[in-house]
Amino acid sequence: MKKKGEMKKVKKVKDKVNDGQDDDPWWWLVQEGIRPSFLCISLFALLVRVAVGLHPYSGARTPPKFGDYEAQRHWMEITLNLPPKDWYRNSSVNELSYWGLDYPPLTAYQSYVHGVFLKTFDPDSVALFTSRGYESYLGKLLMRWTVLCSDVLIFFPAVLYFVLVYRSMRFGMGQNSDVAWHIAMILLNPCLILIDHGHFQYNCISLGLTIAAIAAALSQKDLVASVLYCLALNHKQMSAYFAPAFFGYLLGKCLRKKNPLLEVTKLGLMVIGTFAVVWWPYLQSKDAALTVLSRLAPFERGIYEDYVANFWCTSSVLVKWKKLYSTQSLRIFSLAATLITCLPSMVQQILAPSSKGFLYALLNSSFSFYLFSFQ
Repeated sequence: MKKKGEMKKVKKVKDKVNDGQDDDPWWWLVQEGIRPSFLCISLFALLVRVAVGLHPYSGARTPPKFGDYEAQRHWMEITLNLPPKDWYRNSSVNELSYWGLDYPPLTAYQSYVHGVFLKTFDPDSVALFTSRGYESYLGKLLMRWTVLCSDVLIFFPAVLYFVLVYRSMRFGMGQNSDVAWHIAMILLNPCLILIDHGHFQYNCISLGLTIAAIAAALSQKDLVASVLYCLALNHKQMSAYFAPAFFGYLLGKCLRKKNPLLEVTKLGLMVIGTFAVVWWPYLQSKDAALTVLSRLAPFERGIYEDYVANFWCTSSVLVKWKKLYSTQSLRIFSLAATLITCLPSMVQQILAPSSKGFLYALLNSSFSFYLFSFQ
C-alpha cells in the first residue's frame, strides 16, 4: 500500500511537470536559468539584425544625399578629419546643409571612434572631400558591423541588467518564462531593429544607456543612474523624453533622506560633471556652445516634418498650425502641452517616489514628448 501511495505521488509530480511544459513554450529554454536564456535569445536577436542588414536601405545610389547611410558615414568623415571646434560649424570643409551634425557631442565622439575603425580597413570611405556618395560593399559592411557592435557592447548588457533588476523587484514576473518573454520583447523590438540595422542608426546606444540608468535607479544606485542618463541625453536629444520621470523620482528620493540638501548637491554635481566632460571642447567660448545648441534644436523645420505620427501632424487636418501661427508661437504651444501632460506624474514622484511609479512616469513622460514636443 505504501509503495502504491509513493507511485501515485511520483505520477502527480510528473503530471504537473508535463502540464507546465505544455502550458509554457519557454520551459525548455528557461530551466537552466536566466543567463542561458538571455544568451540564446540574444543569439537569435543578432541573427535577425544580420538578416535585416542584408536588405537595401532608403536613399541608396540616390543623389544628392544618398540616405541615412551617407549621413552616418559623412559624420565619421567630418569628425575624423576636422578638429572638434569645427564639427558643428559651417565652413568650406564642413557644409552643414549636407548632412551636418545635429546630435549632441557624444554622438560626434561615437562617429569619430567608428571613423577610426572604417579608416583602418577602408580609408577611402572616410576620406575628406572625395568620399561623398561613397557606397562600396566593404564600407557598408563595416558600417553594419559598427551598429552590431554597439548593440552587443551597450544595448544587450543594459537589457540583461534591467531584466535582472526588474525581476528582483517582483513586478509581476514570478517565473523564468516571464523573464524570457520580457527579454525577447526588448531585444526583438522590430522598430529598433529596422531603424538601426536597416538604416544605419545608433539608437541602441542612447536607449542602452537609458535602460541601464533606469536599472541603476531601481537598484538604488542614484549617482550611477544620473551619470548614465546624462550620457544618454548627450548621445541623442530624444532621451529628453524621460527627463521629467528621472527628475521627479531622483529628487523625490533625495527629499526623503536624512540630509536632502547634501543628496541633491551630490546628484547635481554628477550631472554638471558629466555634461562638463562631454561638452568640454565647446565650453571654451559662449559662441561655440551656442553653435552646438542651435544644431540640436532645428526649429526652422517647423513643428512637425513630413508625416510624423504626433498630435500636431494629426490635428493639422483640421487646424493648419504652420499657416496660422509663427514658429515662436508653436514653440510655446508645444512646450506648454508637453509640460502640462507630463507634469502630474513628475509631481507625483516628487511627493511619493516609488519604483513602480517611476516606471509609469517614464511611460507617461515619453508619451507626452512623443505626442506634443516640437519635432
